[in-house]
Amino acid sequence: MASINYSEKIPNNVNLSDDRTLQRALEQWQPNFLSWWGDMGPEGSHGFDVYLRTAVSVDPSGWAHFDHVKMPDYRWGIFLTPGEADRKIHFGEHKGEAAWQDVPGEHRANLRRIIVTQGDTEPASVEQQRHLGLTAPSMYDLRNLFQVNVEEGRHLWAMVYLLHRYFGRDGREEAEALLGRRSGDDDNPRILGAFNEKTPDWLAFYMFTYFTDRDGKFQLSALAESGFDPLARTTKFMLTEEAHHMFVGESGVSRVIARTAQMMNELKTDDVSKLRAAGVIDLPTIQRYVNFHYSVTIDLFGADQSSNAAIFYSSGLKGRYEESKRDDDHRLNGQMYRLLDVDNGKLVEREVPMLNAMNEVLRDDYIKDSVAGVNRWNKVLEKAGIDFRLTVPHKAFNRQIGTFAGVRVSPDGRVVNETEWAAHEREWLPSPEDRAYVASLMGRVVEPGKFANWIAPPPLGINRQPIDFEYVRFN
Repeated sequence: MASINYSEKIPNNVNLSDDRTLQRALEQWQPNFLSWWGDMGPEGSHGFDVYLRTAVSVDPSGWAHFDHVKMPDYRWGIFLTPGEADRKIHFGEHKGEAAWQDVPGEHRANLRRIIVTQGDTEPASVEQQRHLGLTAPSMYDLRNLFQVNVEEGRHLWAMVYLLHRYFGRDGREEAEALLGRRSGDDDNPRILGAFNEKTPDWLAFYMFTYFTDRDGKFQLSALAESGFDPLARTTKFMLTEEAHHMFVGESGVSRVIARTAQMMNELKTDDVSKLRAAGVIDLPTIQRYVNFHYSVTIDLFGADQSSNAAIFYSSGLKGRYEESKRDDDHRLNGQMYRLLDVDNGKLVEREVPMLNAMNEVLRDDYIKDSVAGVNRWNKVLEKAGIDFRLTVPHKAFNRQIGTFAGVRVSPDGRVVNETEWAAHEREWLPSPEDRAYVASLMGRVVEPGKFANWIAPPPLGINRQPIDFEYVRFN
């Protein structure tokens, strides 16, 4: 096997060319990654020239280099943000100590688990989205899908680098296993439930990139605080790319809403059957998609109370979102946090030690951030003179993990019985008929500057290019 030219094939700032052991490990892993991409990457796309952003360095002029490239030839790089001299751990029991440049033995298993769990989400989302290119609503959107896909691949490389570089044989085995699991597979599924769900249509894709990639933002932000410096520096750089994924989701849903509002005004109706006959996605269906994707995503933060989350924080492995901006002792011993519980069929608040509620702290920060974007969607409706407003459901709605697993709660936060849930489930969550209708709209539109009937064009192109730029060349 030919050796890899690390400065060209794998742009990096971690001196790969000077580490012969790491070279050999990655030379064995890379062909398996490309084989996985061939099998599970975007279907039918391998010969396309796609206008992609590639990171070639971490400085502002280098991390977003644009050019047409075939995706199997994409330069999946490995980048860490520049290190801080004398960086200190700034939370947990090790607060004030020097950040670790190598894995502390006592935290090895937990760090490996954190990295593997994060790493597993990256190829999972590529697998979930692999058929979407066949039904893209425009060439612009097709390019955005492919950009998200290659960057999820780069994030996988980022985690695999840490496993290979710092965890020896165990790390190499875990890196291989990341390519072995499959989203939705009965025998070898992805680790987290949301990453085994199907992404069957473009409305689901926009919701996924808005809600589920936003979970990625918060998880990566918490890891960017880590006392293990290589992990902190790796995830900090990943956040620059994650922002684009959330943009794809937020702007995508916004454009769907804008087109629906336009048709509501043209037809002077909010009648669902008339709007569906006109080929747009009615607002109640969009609301049900919001309810589903939001509730599935907040489960990703884990159980409301977690001894593992307490250990991760106290050990300095995983902080809170924007840890350094918080006005407390950053140890949290003796501090309390209010959680929701169910008591006699009602939702009640109770206090628990904050260290055990770290998942809930991160979930609550995520909820605030998610609501802000939904409010921006509502401004589109407001501007169009439409009275309807989208909302996120109550945090206890449709939960499968933690205190509310199996508890039936309405979107407005009432505990309901099975009879009431069954009577209203089709109002609250996408029905098979909703999904079939949305699927019926999905037809490929790839002529430059043309868009499917159910979505509005974006206000701007990518990288100052015009809307009708040839973002994908099909060759």
